Amino acid sequence: MRTLPLVFEAPKRGLPPRHLADLDGPARRAAVVELGEKPFRAEQLSRHWFAGHTPEQMTDLPLALRERLTAALLPPLLSPVRDVECDDGATRKTLWRGHDGTLVESVLMRYTDRTTVCVSSQAGCGMACPFCATGQAGLTRNLSTAEIVEQVVVANAAESAVGGRVSNVVFMGMGEPMANYNRVVAAVRRLIEPTPYGLGMSQRNIVVSTVGLVPAIKRLTEEGLQITLALSLHAPDDELRNTLVPVNTRWPVSEVLSAALAYTKTTGRRLSIEYALIRDVNDQPFRADLLAKRLKGKLVHVNLIPLNPTPGSEWDASPKPVEKEFVRRLRAAGIATTVRDTRGREIAGACGQLSAAEAAV
Repeated sequence: MRTLPLVFEAPKRGLPPRHLADLDGPARRAAVVELGEKPFRAEQLSRHWFAGHTPEQMTDLPLALRERLTAALLPPLLSPVRDVECDDGATRKTLWRGHDGTLVESVLMRYTDRTTVCVSSQAGCGMACPFCATGQAGLTRNLSTAEIVEQVVVANAAESAVGGRVSNVVFMGMGEPMANYNRVVAAVRRLIEPTPYGLGMSQRNIVVSTVGLVPAIKRLTEEGLQITLALSLHAPDDELRNTLVPVNTRWPVSEVLSAALAYTKTTGRRLSIEYALIRDVNDQPFRADLLAKRLKGKLVHVNLIPLNPTPGSEWDASPKPVEKEFVRRLRAAGIATTVRDTRGREIAGACGQLSAAEAAV
């Protein structure tokens, strides 16, 4: 088994130039004033960008001014490389190329009661989880706040064109969100800020995942946000989790759960436990029982994920009878448990698969 070193700091590669969405409202107004314009131009520019408008659609701005402001505050961020669809168009995965050639992915998923976008927060990932395509590829760099938000803005504009709207955002794409903490939290704030300075989304419809960076979880607890925290646990015992989630060697299961449950206690938001079921690795009945013991009586929900194996991987999904027994044992212990809908398998839906295929071309 190839194990990569943990990387908590991104390599020193340049982020894109400053973008409007990197700035909060007062900073946007100040930036416009620095360009010699009235502060209200920041509101106009923000309204257009968050609506997904092109410069040609910003007709309430004089042409010369429009060109100057967009050049200064709306530099190109992500360019679509490829879109692939499945589930009769209900699932669409987009591969993006950044200004420096880095590749990242986002996934749009339409359900009967919501439309969700899964976004990336880093190009690659430094957490080195051996069953994850992104983790095995290593970390290239952090994404900027604007690059993260643009994944949602573009998807929302596409949905708006057909009378819909993105209602939910999950930070479960490429990268470890808590390793890009400042930009991820800033992106969350852009998503929930009311128009014209953001998308006006409900923060209760936003999920941020982590493999368990305890200091960052503690920091998030003090942010005053009402987003859902998802803990990628994948094993209830340190012996196995040290292998599946190498960051566990720094912050073991008990410490990670303590920090995550403290977030739940402070916010009142139910903790989501993400658990990828891997055949003959973490799917044994005794591990279901241990997981139930650790979570019993806590405000949690277990989200079991049938593993989407990567090409050539030694890892595979648990058989359905094993999955059902795992679910049965958790529910028998009073733990709310669901099995995630397996979307996008035929379009390299797991994080990092599409970008890995593109990089290999």
